[in-house]
Amino acid sequence: MRNLSLKQLQAVAAVARLGTMTRAAQELNVTSAALYARIRQLEEEAGLLLFDRTPTGLRPTDAGREMLWAIDSINTVLESCADRLEILKGGSGGRVAMGVVSTAKYFAPGIISGFVASHPAVEINLTVGNRSHMVEALRNYEIDFAIMGRPPRDFAIEAELFGPHPIVLIAAPNHPFAGRTGLTRADLIEESFLVREEGSGTRTVFEEFMNGIMIKRARLGIDSGSNETIKQAVMAGLGIALISAHTVAAELESGRLTLLDVQGLPIRRDWYAVRRADKVLGPAASAFWDYVVQDGGRWLPSSRLNPRVSPVTAEFEA
Repeated sequence: MRNLSLKQLQAVAAVARLGTMTRAAQELNVTSAALYARIRQLEEEAGLLLFDRTPTGLRPTDAGREMLWAIDSINTVLESCADRLEILKGGSGGRVAMGVVSTAKYFAPGIISGFVASHPAVEINLTVGNRSHMVEALRNYEIDFAIMGRPPRDFAIEAELFGPHPIVLIAAPNHPFAGRTGLTRADLIEESFLVREEGSGTRTVFEEFMNGIMIKRARLGIDSGSNETIKQAVMAGLGIALISAHTVAAELESGRLTLLDVQGLPIRRDWYAVRRADKVLGPAASAFWDYVVQDGGRWLPSSRLNPRVSPVTAEFEA
């Protein structure tokens, strides 16, 4: 039945409901001959009669009833499709592909929770990676939009700032510099630094901030590409780290980590919602974009920043 068409199915349904070719043809606004041809073609392809002639009119055979079941199934699917299209049109349903840099994973779930509270039918597909990964995902149209620091500049994008992003220097509470004020970068020369991997925004900030200062890396024989790994290593006294304040808010509050008071810190960056300029967002993605831009800032973690240090803006890539 590869040549089966909706017109043929409609013909079967009309004949079954009305009982005669003539009345069915009138309803479908076709001639009786044309309607009969449609039914005959179906019967020839099926190799079975679809209707029995009875004193009260045409009645579906077993084969005809199978055809009617198929018609009902198709109508159900079409109705469901129409309903889903209406939902998509209104932005209350659909799917959104969202990417966040790994530092943003500490508050992204809160943003998602806030959005789906008013859009429960929307499905969010979340991708987490470093800045290089998110830039490539945007470039290749793999995601609708991303949350990151300074947006890429090598292809056309749209970006909306939605909140501040301070970068701080953390140490274990018993570190010799804990509680000291007015430290300089030169004071850090003998310190062991734990740093993020190449391609991460925090690594770029670190290299810019320590530019011209010889440092030594911590003697840590593990991959330090994770904020969690770095935090645990700092708490264990294996070194200090320049890191997003939004990743250590809980540890600062509980006293498991402390901030070092260094001139020029914290570094002030910003969080952006970023998408390709030529990316057409569907209703659900557009609604989520608007939510991030308007309300994303209230989901950012608070941190116990040293009040003696004034944040400065740094033109570093995140």
